Amino acid sequence: MQMNEMDMGGIGAVEGYGPGFFRVAGKVHDGPVLVTARAVRPWAGFEDRAPILALAGEIDVVFFGMGAEIAHLPADLRAAIEAAGIGAEVMNSPAACRTWNLLAAEGRRVALAALPV
Repeated sequence: MQMNEMDMGGIGAVEGYGPGFFRVAGKVHDGPVLVTARAVRPWAGFEDRAPILALAGEIDVVFFGMGAEIAHLPADLRAAIEAAGIGAEVMNSPAACRTWNLLAAEGRRVALAALPV
């Protein structure tokens, strides 16, 4: 098997995750994170809508990593995000990290809002 290094074009890849943390572009971030092409920042969870809604016009979809298991996104949060013109895809956090890495590397307009496993 041949392994190829992923070139994120300056965007930090999610390189790892574990109980309570994510490692993005070589730096460990404790707790939930919001990852975009421009920045990695702490995210306070589902009640913290403002930073996601502020991405309207910059991203097309946000991948929600729900932790170790898939869960439903709160209906009012989904409605607010969709009203802002942003799509919302829900999956477990490992799948959301992999999906974000792949699509960000392709230059897609995506974000990741993830809860730790």
